[in-house]
Amino acid sequence: MSEAWPWGRFLAWPAPRGAERRLRLEASHEARAQLGRELDLETVQRLEAEVVVRPWLDGVEIEGRVEALVTRLCGVTLEPFDVALDEPLKVRVVPQGSPNAPRAEAEIIVDLNAEDPPDEAPGDGVDVSAYVVETLALALDPFPRKPGAVFESPAATEAISPFAALADLVKRPPSE
Repeated sequence: MSEAWPWGRFLAWPAPRGAERRLRLEASHEARAQLGRELDLETVQRLEAEVVVRPWLDGVEIEGRVEALVTRLCGVTLEPFDVALDEPLKVRVVPQGSPNAPRAEAEIIVDLNAEDPPDEAPGDGVDVSAYVVETLALALDPFPRKPGAVFESPAATEAISPFAALADLVKRPPSE
């Protein structure tokens, strides 16, 4: 059974061997309106998440699903259309200054198969809703296109040369 969790409220760091918590988050009308403005969306009709928060080292692991229904403007026709999103969420978070936080090194080696390093969160806890919003933002197509919308390039026009006027003078017969 999931407990309803208030949007934007911090979850205190659990005890290292504490129990996992199942949370259900649902963005209020005001939160959805603000997110719509911040993410440049026409509307956010629905945004909710079911997550499990487990103790992980000295922080937490947040895992679950984010579901949203948003209205976007088509980049081709400029018509609004609805987009339904259902995205997985998995992130590990440790307190700021944790010995388990990633170290800044001179050389960064990227391993595409490795898990992401944990995030560092300042303060006495973590805002689970911030990770829900991050998941939504990353799932949005940066070039939205309404299904069936086709871009038609304009007909090619003859390029006008800056020397076109001179060419016309050369073609004219000399005047007497």
